[in-house]
Amino acid sequence: MVPKISTLSGYLHEQQKSIANPTGFWANIAETFFWRKKWKDVLDWDFNIPKVEWFKNGKLNITENIFERHIFIQGEQKALIWEPNDPDEPNIEYTYNELFSKVKRFANVLRRHSIKKGDRVAIYLPMVPELAIAMLSCARIGAIHSVIFAGFSANALQERINDAKAKILITADQGLRGKKVINLKETADEALRSCPTINSNIVVRRTGGTINWNNEKDVWWHGEMDKVTDESKAETMDSEDPLFILYTSGSTGKPKGVVHTTGGYMVYTAYTFKNVFQYSNGDIYFCAADIGWITGHSYIIYGPLLEGATTIMFEGTPTFPNPSRYWDIINKYQVNQFYTSPTAIRSLIALGEEWIENTEMKSLKVLGTVGEPINEEAWHWYHDHVGKNRCPIVDTWWQTETGGIMISPIAGIIPTKPAFATLPLPGIQPVIMDEAGNKLCGNSVEGSLCIQFPWPGIARTHWNDHQRFKESYFSQFPGYYFTGDGAKRDEDGYYRILGRMDDVINVAGHRLGTAEIENAINEHPLVSESAVVGFQHKIKGQGIYAYVVCNDLPKKDDGEELRNSITKGVSKMISPIAKPDKIQFTHSLPRTRSGKIMRRILKKIAEGKGDYGDISTLTNPEIVEEIIEGNKKIQ
Repeated sequence: MVPKISTLSGYLHEQQKSIANPTGFWANIAETFFWRKKWKDVLDWDFNIPKVEWFKNGKLNITENIFERHIFIQGEQKALIWEPNDPDEPNIEYTYNELFSKVKRFANVLRRHSIKKGDRVAIYLPMVPELAIAMLSCARIGAIHSVIFAGFSANALQERINDAKAKILITADQGLRGKKVINLKETADEALRSCPTINSNIVVRRTGGTINWNNEKDVWWHGEMDKVTDESKAETMDSEDPLFILYTSGSTGKPKGVVHTTGGYMVYTAYTFKNVFQYSNGDIYFCAADIGWITGHSYIIYGPLLEGATTIMFEGTPTFPNPSRYWDIINKYQVNQFYTSPTAIRSLIALGEEWIENTEMKSLKVLGTVGEPINEEAWHWYHDHVGKNRCPIVDTWWQTETGGIMISPIAGIIPTKPAFATLPLPGIQPVIMDEAGNKLCGNSVEGSLCIQFPWPGIARTHWNDHQRFKESYFSQFPGYYFTGDGAKRDEDGYYRILGRMDDVINVAGHRLGTAEIENAINEHPLVSESAVVGFQHKIKGQGIYAYVVCNDLPKKDDGEELRNSITKGVSKMISPIAKPDKIQFTHSLPRTRSGKIMRRILKKIAEGKGDYGDISTLTNPEIVEEIIEGNKKIQ
């Protein structure tokens, strides 16, 4: 098992050691895992290419480190607890032995469908146990899984399947989320009309609802599982073989397929999970994220299971059937570590304290937040009402591309400060850069957050587009990984994340590219162009504000109808989470003389801020005042 830091002096010692000798530091941690063949070189890297390779030529299988590594000691320990959407429906609990058997059986199902090492498997499932089983089964046989969030539209699903050239899709008849029934099979059927690489569609029976059936491609999960045994050897993988692709929105319309590889990701997620949350054997850990996002990959599945933890997977929402659902789950399972988003916390604050004031939750030891910076008001409410003033909060900063937590308190060891991610974890070397590309030394500085040395969990590329990977993270500050976030380092050396600096909006912890939303808006026949920016939102952290140019501006009575039509189109093309919160119609958009839309000005207008800078250099400075006046009418 990976070593656990237990004191502040221990953290300082590990951090200094990791900076002085990073390869030796990570090699010692990697030694705690099972390798079929030890690596030849710990690290080969060059951020200018960029190229990063950890534990070169090491051979392993990540599922052997989840199952075979633990099975003789804790085979009968609970590995996965599934809590359904409806609390009156029975839950499902798997021991490590039981989960291992399911994973091996489905690995054999995939092999029967001619899936082999390196093939891509698309997974479009709700939060059901089969999602975890499918991911681990892919890893068992060396297939590359691509989990696609079950809230995405048919268009978004099709785009991601085709980019990965997936050979098989795994979906469900329907999904349940709160009071909603989500017709996943129907959406999948629509997507598969234009997915020529898909040979089979394996369908999980979740609700038993009526669905269309294609005898040429569709098969039932349970029927396929009945045809196989649970004897399944693990494929030998190279440390740098891809483990999964996870698509995330970027600053262009096309989603980015972020690629994480096997060895480094394994080492990093296990190490960060155990240390940040101070997990101890026998603890019950609950991350309330969706596995369609990186948090679910790293801190529901891989990180916890690699450390032999008991991890809870929750299908529902924090407010169904009432706003005490999280607290009920914590009490039901005696949860020790709880990890959720600031958006969820803010939504619960807005519903009143009566849902939590009589709930003790005495089992809780650690609270965590993820997905976006947490504001001070929400931090204090979380600390006072959920943690009862006794649980440290780990305000974690990291990204899809980092694979795991980068800057965070270590629970109970690094003193916390509201709204600060505090200090980097051992092995992480953050720097703050000014606009000229100079590294800002000392404390009390603010600028662009970069990382100057690789860590094992770093993404290796974008699927089939390494040039875009380079341009996204390594071109603005050559020789550094640019996170895209602004940050300040205060007088104590603590880091506070200030939010995105690029064309990405963080809505309730979900990163959405402005270009992707604009493309969807521009598909509307009455729209000639649009510009999308983020603005501060009390619940979601950031909301979506769309400035829409029409050939003929709608009359007052028609404006709401057009807004509804546009938002429906965005929902259909991307997802309901991408719907604009506000839409303002305008004759045109402010542009520089080179034709660039001045989103900086639009963002300030959306947030109600003045000081737009010198607008005389715009080709159409008069439009700024028109947009300001229009903004006042829709507040």
